[in-house]
Amino acid sequence: MDGLILSIAEWLDAVGIGPWAREGALTYPIANTLHLLGLVMLVGGIGVVDLRVLGLWKRLPLEALSRALTPVAVVGFGIMVPTGVVLFAADGPALAMSDVFERKLVLIVIALANAAAFRALFDKRLGYWAGVAPPAARIMAALSLLLWLTIGTLGRFIAYI
Repeated sequence: MDGLILSIAEWLDAVGIGPWAREGALTYPIANTLHLLGLVMLVGGIGVVDLRVLGLWKRLPLEALSRALTPVAVVGFGIMVPTGVVLFAADGPALAMSDVFERKLVLIVIALANAAAFRALFDKRLGYWAGVAPPAARIMAALSLLLWLTIGTLGRFIAYI
């Protein structure tokens, strides 16, 4: 995977995104701030839904909560993708060799697969759960929380490990 990541870093340099990310005085700090905003929206949105699936706030209708907060999480992820590319482009070759960065990418794929599976299995049933979700849904919600929080933590660790 290191070779693929390095190839992407080299391509980002070749098309000018790498130099722009490294040399623009405000490019990196703005991208970093927006990336953090995206993470807050993602974890804040989906995290509240996950906590509700796990049994918190049983009086709040899960279907309505999900309908309101899932788009917030999706927009947050949508902000994180391009800003993540800019952050990566600023230091791509070094990140291509980072085990922490590689683990973060793998966990993102797993978290997205978990989210897609949850939606496929349970999206039409959210309105029928009076207070307690089925065990499989609770496991997936707990996994979602664990994955996204770990991904955010690994993102912070990249600079230090």
